[in-house]
Amino acid sequence: MGGPIPGPDADWGRMPTWQAGPEERRCLMNESEEVLCPYCGQSMELLIDTTIDHQRFTTDCEVCCRPFEVIVACESGEVVGVDTQA
Repeated sequence: MGGPIPGPDADWGRMPTWQAGPEERRCLMNESEEVLCPYCGQSMELLIDTTIDHQRFTTDCEVCCRPFEVIVACESGEVVGVDTQA
């Protein structure tokens, strides 16, 4: 019935794993940053796209639901500053 059973190193028909090169990694860089709501002080995590040097966006607090502004500065694929404003 069938043939030999494949060993632990068998390919099992998987596709080769793609690995991002330096240029692709630069385009796929996201960092999780913790911020505090300026109204109620609730801590929450935001996913920041580090390929954009200066960002300003509005998000809502997960607890008090009030909107607040987030200002982010990034350099060389890293977050260097995060501020929130009511």
